[in-house]
Amino acid sequence: MATSRRLLVLGAGPAQLGLLRAARERGLFVIACDRDPAAPGFEFADRRALVSAEDEESLDRLARAEHVDGLIAPGIDWPVAIAARLAERLGLPHPIAPETASLCVSKLRQRERFADGRIPQPGFAVCAGVDEALEAAAGIGFPCVVKAPDRQGQRGLSLVQDPDDLAAAAETALQASRSRVCLVEELVSGPELTVNAFSAAGGFHPLTVTDRLTARAPAFGVALAHAWPAARGAGEAVEAARLAAEALGIENGPSYTQVVVGPDGPRVVELAARLGGGHDAELCHVALDVDLNALALDAALGDVPEVPRARGRGGACVRFLVAPPGELLRVQGLDEALASDGVCDARCYRRPGYAFGELRRGADRAGFVLAAGSSRDDALARADRAAECVRFETADAAARV
Repeated sequence: MATSRRLLVLGAGPAQLGLLRAARERGLFVIACDRDPAAPGFEFADRRALVSAEDEESLDRLARAEHVDGLIAPGIDWPVAIAARLAERLGLPHPIAPETASLCVSKLRQRERFADGRIPQPGFAVCAGVDEALEAAAGIGFPCVVKAPDRQGQRGLSLVQDPDDLAAAAETALQASRSRVCLVEELVSGPELTVNAFSAAGGFHPLTVTDRLTARAPAFGVALAHAWPAARGAGEAVEAARLAAEALGIENGPSYTQVVVGPDGPRVVELAARLGGGHDAELCHVALDVDLNALALDAALGDVPEVPRARGRGGACVRFLVAPPGELLRVQGLDEALASDGVCDARCYRRPGYAFGELRRGADRAGFVLAAGSSRDDALARADRAAECVRFETADAAARV
């Protein structure tokens, strides 16, 4: 009997659920690492390692001890570069080189590379302190966006409407930044789209182009839904994403590109050389009958992926669930949601005892519903009906002490 190939997955949180499940279904021996012992993706792992997906030294020892055949970092940015470096050191196949991965995990280096290649993007300035940020914002104008260039999930990210709030936003970004600089960027008005694509032998294959429907402040940038197909601007977004991927040197593997279609055309907000962390691969499977998780697994293990022809019809969406703040006591109605018309999957990410805060970051979302329908709007309506079935009962954690 052949020995199963061994795959190390960096991260076992909500953003890695789909890939971990796909790896288990393929029959791979899955080693998953996460610093959170309650990470939901551990359910699909053959071996669990309580190691941060950002602890490169420990991951190196783990990969060597487990004699892995491949590494993958789906759904989160910083470990993408770690996986590429580890693969090179261990002589393992990997879809992207460390140099390309390092570009992709730095919003600043992306901005600089896009500027060199004349890729359309928001205006920006890099700032080493609050005073520089104040000066940059005065030139860029308000409202503007302040962010840490090497974080994701809205960490260190602020929408600044008023000059009086700029200093605090800059300080937040500088504290979150690994490099101790922040970016001040133009806020481009227009619909936000996500282009999920797969590159093979230098060929860029666009797959789902979804509308990114986001929450209101204070949860700036947090997606509440990904809806396919995008209502408008898909062709422009695909071309911008293709140019961005080429500029960063992505010739193989998945990419996830956020694009705003502004009054003067598309602008690339950022690109990640990985699977999207909002169940984008599962949405792609439902929408187009293309198994993006399988393609990513092929690339991570050194197999030659063949991107099939997409067969899209109707509509599909991921709708995220939000729980009221407080300690989670119980979740009801999930089975009812799963049985709802058009629902393909639904899940709560957290177990009783978890303390939810106010929605501010992607990590604050409580679960998701994946639905298909006869159209984009029909899929959204079905997901909304299913989401209404799910009830999160929470208690004020402070009051229970």
